[in-house]
Amino acid sequence: MFDAPAPLVDLDAYFTRIGYDGAREATLSVLRTLTLKHPDAIPFENLDVLLGRGISIVPADIDAKLIGAGRGGYCYEQNGLLKRVLTALGFQVEGLMARVQWLVPEGAPPRPRSHMVLGVRLEGETWLVDNGFGGCVLTGPLKLFSDEVQDTPHGQFRIVDVTLGGVAERQVQANLSGKWAPLYQVAQGAWADIDYEQANYFTYTHPSSHFTWSMTVGRITPTARYALKNNRFTHRDGTGAVVEQRDLSVDELEAILRDVIGLPVAADWRPVLEKVVAWGTPS
Repeated sequence: MFDAPAPLVDLDAYFTRIGYDGAREATLSVLRTLTLKHPDAIPFENLDVLLGRGISIVPADIDAKLIGAGRGGYCYEQNGLLKRVLTALGFQVEGLMARVQWLVPEGAPPRPRSHMVLGVRLEGETWLVDNGFGGCVLTGPLKLFSDEVQDTPHGQFRIVDVTLGGVAERQVQANLSGKWAPLYQVAQGAWADIDYEQANYFTYTHPSSHFTWSMTVGRITPTARYALKNNRFTHRDGTGAVVEQRDLSVDELEAILRDVIGLPVAADWRPVLEKVVAWGTPS
């Protein structure tokens, strides 16, 4: 069952924000283009959590922040916005929930389901769409119920255990030989928009949520992946190979956020960025 009609979104403003002037129809071509352009124009970031502002997922607040103010956001904001855009274009979209497994040590207790993704029904397939997973964000839709290796503009992905909802995995570089690493397990069954309120509150307030004690920022361009984990800056090319990785000073961090990530760095961010540099790279 697909969710009730989503609140309206200003498509003209959204398309201007992401630099899109193509067709406005529910086709796989349009879906692929939007999921590539969105994370280039609208970065992933959790600055408001660290600034003590909290995260509103009220549609008007998301639009004011991500579209109007030129900011980014995390999964509930990013995929909440994209869900309304796709719905307005005529796509059948449902909100799903996933259990993050990326960088979780083997044998560690399972984490709560805390990551919002989308299921888009199109051309007889359910496509996994996710523009809200930091530096590992998808830049193309994946067939959710297929275990084949699937190409995206930024590397290969696959979904294993498809009968159980699916574990999305990314092929990563290690010692010049490819290996696979799990991103998250997608739970079957749609979530209503109101269901995300509690999960979002947990994500920006609970001390076990890394968003409350570390900075996570990412932007994906057509040829690169950029990521910040606190003051550790990583630049990868389109294949995932590391081009540059280094720790930044406060001034360098401000410059990267502004000039590479594309965020409107404000003066009141400075104390938080000083803390971020003092924290260093999380283990």
